[in-house]
Amino acid sequence: MANKHGDFIWYELLTSDADAAQAFYGSVLEWTFADSGNSDVDYRIINAPEHSVGGLMTITKDMADGGARPTWLSYIAVDDVDKCVESVEHGGGKTMMPATDIPNVGRIAMVTDPQGAPFYVMKPGGEGESLAFADDCPRVGHCAWNELITSDQAAAWHFYTQRFGWVKDGEMDMGPLGSYDFVRHGSVIGAMMTGTPEMGPPHWNQYFRVADIDQAKAAIEAGGGTITNGPMEIPGGDFAMNGTDPQGAHFGLVGQRK
Repeated sequence: MANKHGDFIWYELLTSDADAAQAFYGSVLEWTFADSGNSDVDYRIINAPEHSVGGLMTITKDMADGGARPTWLSYIAVDDVDKCVESVEHGGGKTMMPATDIPNVGRIAMVTDPQGAPFYVMKPGGEGESLAFADDCPRVGHCAWNELITSDQAAAWHFYTQRFGWVKDGEMDMGPLGSYDFVRHGSVIGAMMTGTPEMGPPHWNQYFRVADIDQAKAAIEAGGGTITNGPMEIPGGDFAMNGTDPQGAHFGLVGQRK
């Protein structure tokens, strides 16, 4: 079954050192890496134990000159990339990379929401279903949660619901941080929250599942990464934490405590 408009279907790490990033994430998560076969760019496929979940890409000089820094980005499936880009711009977002066809992959564009959080929109070329975001069951190595850190929750809700059909599915009171609003798109796919200055500019957080959260924490520290929050218990009994990799990209992990 193909993914529907508004689904998260892929994740991509832009990094300044692909070899170092591969070594780091390979030690933290149950990931292996494969060359994409594209001779024009150093793009590596990230494979979890069950499925491919994302890509790892070296930031080129042109990208760096344009302001690109190490970061994780999400891909959202759309029925029509060009119409979606037009809608994004009409709604106050910006186009960072115009709609482009990638042979044997699909059509993609990189955009931002009105608050500046970047993401890709994509019309895949094939008919298969991406399971990079595991909303059917817990899958080690897959993304388990998509979290928007924003400067304006009300505006972000309007923007994303209008373009992707997402709906609010309850909230959790976070005290001084306000409400943590759950996002449903068929199933619950993540949440939106208002960020603090310490969290950086508006962005999407991706939480990847590990089998043992404490083992992952030790691997992060041993590999030169930094823990910025957690591990902390979350509803359902899992533990979540946030960190930065040695190149400075923010990421999240979720898993059980053995």
